Formats: sequence, C-alpha cells, structure tokens
Amino acid sequence: MDIKQHLKSAIRDVPDFPVQGIIFKDITTILNNPPLFQETIRLFYESVQNLTIDYVSAIEARGFIFGGALALRLGCGFVPIRKPGKLPSKTFSEEYALEYGTDALEIHQDAFPGGKNVILIDDLLATGGTALAAARLIEKCGGKVAGIRFLIELEFLNGISKLKDYAVESFLKF
Repeated sequence: MDIKQHLKSAIRDVPDFPVQGIIFKDITTILNNPPLFQETIRLFYESVQNLTIDYVSAIEARGFIFGGALALRLGCGFVPIRKPGKLPSKTFSEEYALEYGTDALEIHQDAFPGGKNVILIDDLLATGGTALAAARLIEKCGGKVAGIRFLIELEFLNGISKLKDYAVESFLKF
C-alpha cells in the first residue's frame, strides 16, 4: 500500500460531529502514529520544497500542527491565523461561511513584511470558505500566497472552486 492509501485508511470517520449530518474526518489517528505523522509532514514538505517560501501560515487549530512542523522543516517563520479574540495585537478579520454556519478568522496586521511569500496550510478543504478567508487575510497583511496545501479534500463539496486564483494541492481526496 502506498503512503497516501495508508494515510487515507488511518483516518477515522466520526458521524454527526460537530453537528448532525456532518461526517468528521478525524486525523488524530495520524497524529498519534509517529511514522504516519512524519510521512504527512514529508508530503507537505515535498510539495513546497521547490518554492520560495518566507513564511508558513496555518489555520487554527489542526492546521497549526502541520504548519508549525513544516515551518520548522523549511527553516522559516510561522504565522497563525486564529479565531476572533485569540491574538493579542491589532488584527485584520475576515468572515466566511462554513457548510454548517458562519465564522471568522483573524491575523496580526503586522504578520508579514510586504511582498513575502507565504504557503497556507490546513488539514481539510471542505467548502473552501475558511481557506479563502485565510488567503485574503495573508494578502491584507501584504503577503503573497505562494500556494495552499491541505492533507484532505472533500471533493463532493467543490471547495476548490473558491480557490481558483491560488495554487492548491490536496494529498488525500474523499
């Protein structure tokens, strides 16, 4: 079995989480398995190693896990994109729609010196609203989105269509 199939088979489906009718893709089964976690970081790294990346930015909360590890491996800075009220300095905010409601994200206004290349990381692409909001926040700060990477893409939700202006790659498709 190749690594992508192995990772895919390790992901646990949790029905009706966080709300009725949603099947949540639980990646803790990858995170608590060191060889699978290492392979996941390797996939992210190999997908961006030939790009010029100044910063890794990731979306709260599971994106932080992959984004922080990738920034360390690339030797670059890490910038968190968080839920409202979690960052201590002046922020930009961006609201977005989820498949089961609405939410918002924030980033420090001084997160990136102008024109720096940023790779955006998250665990899952669903409707695309979260990633689009995060990409817009990076751009509001003067960063350039060099690409967006996801571990998982839920293809049936067609979130990729909202991200057509960006270089997007997802490793596991459901």
